[in-house]
Amino acid sequence: MNKIPCYQIDAFTDELFGGNPACVVVLQSWLPDNMLLKITQENAVPETAFFIPEGEGFHLRWFTPEHEMDLCGHATLATAHVLKTELGYTGDRIRFNSKSGILEVEAKDNSYTLNFPSRKPDQAELPEIIAQSLNIKPVKVLKSRDYFLVYETEQDILNLKPDREKLNQISTAPGGIIVTAKGNDSDFVSRFFVPQASIFEDPVTGSAHCSLIPYWSEQLGKKEMNARQLSDRLGKLQCTHLGDRVLISGTAMTYSAGYIFIP
Repeated sequence: MNKIPCYQIDAFTDELFGGNPACVVVLQSWLPDNMLLKITQENAVPETAFFIPEGEGFHLRWFTPEHEMDLCGHATLATAHVLKTELGYTGDRIRFNSKSGILEVEAKDNSYTLNFPSRKPDQAELPEIIAQSLNIKPVKVLKSRDYFLVYETEQDILNLKPDREKLNQISTAPGGIIVTAKGNDSDFVSRFFVPQASIFEDPVTGSAHCSLIPYWSEQLGKKEMNARQLSDRLGKLQCTHLGDRVLISGTAMTYSAGYIFIP
């Protein structure tokens, strides 16, 4: 049996049981993809990150219980947290090679800043099945990787109750549905729903902020913003718009550390 280190981290939060949980699995070489997916399904959290050493950095991959993703913010932050707090990484910048190219994370104290690609959403038509699933209609519809629905108020975001059965009739993999509005005590708020996924509402979605940041930067006329993702676990993010890149900052907490045993 192979004994492989595995950590569970709560990302984009300064409290245990807040933010978004991610598992981080430390590998020396890649396991078969079907094994990575089985491990992710067994972990039963929104995403599991796997990484191996590569040059002066690391090769990083992310899986949901359904499939591999092209980009994941909270599991990247969780991986950086494991490297710094559990594995003794001494540098201030961590470099990852990924399906979305080279990603850098700056680590300072218990704060981690992700340097991610900007994905500004464009105007789009809302599929009828999504429109039928919403108890509150958006005032604007856009799309990047994900559908991007803009609402008038933060209370609208809190009051949204999408019809999961209807949404499960469509396939948006590997994307989802971002809903957002200007915040009351933050610059903007959001929630994120994933049709056909075992975890329907993602607690905190770093990759969604690759679209949220350029949109709200333009709307608010600000480069630096603070954001809240209004899931039950609540996510807290600091955001900066850099044109073709965005900075997404947050903190993390270690929930558990142990091993998995693979044949």
